Amino acid sequence: MKRPEGKYAWTATVGEKGQIVIPKQARELFGIKPGDTLLLLGDETRGIAIPPKDAFAELFQMTFDNEEREK
Repeated sequence: MKRPEGKYAWTATVGEKGQIVIPKQARELFGIKPGDTLLLLGDETRGIAIPPKDAFAELFQMTFDNEEREK
């Protein structure tokens, strides 16, 4: 089966302390470096998602833009 363009799947093992190791290919693809902070989003039905690092900036910008509009 051919992988759809731009779509990936990896596995990770959860250690005794609840830590996971992000596969090297995924870290390289998404520019994840040691010390980076990642945002984890959870949905009991759909699972866990780790959005790109840029999502932080977009999320905060949207939040602050909304606060300014409400004033």
